[in-house]
Amino acid sequence: MEMIKLNRYWMCVLFSGFLEILWVTGLKYSETTLQWAGTFVAIMISFVMIIIATKFLPVGTVYAIFAGIGTGGTVIVEMLFFGEPFSLLKIGLIVLLLAGVMGLKVITSAGTEPIGEEGKG
Repeated sequence: MEMIKLNRYWMCVLFSGFLEILWVTGLKYSETTLQWAGTFVAIMISFVMIIIATKFLPVGTVYAIFAGIGTGGTVIVEMLFFGEPFSLLKIGLIVLLLAGVMGLKVITSAGTEPIGEEGKG
């Protein structure tokens, strides 16, 4: 599969991870119908994009990156915008989490055979 197509699917994973930060925050702080609707839309788009990406990329790596972005990002958003106490230990653990996620991405073979229709030949 072309590297450009693989990069497109990795961008889906990254965007989906960022949407996860929004919808997880929305689950905690939504109060109005419009906020809940936005949270629901973010959940739907996030999961559709992650499902598409997993058809062409390694599922375990995709999920680890998705969860890592969501977890680290949510903790940072909580500290920056919602008064969660800042802790160097939290920051250190987020850095460790992100290092593991980046490590998974680096060791994932670029030549991995896709699972979707395009890879069936």
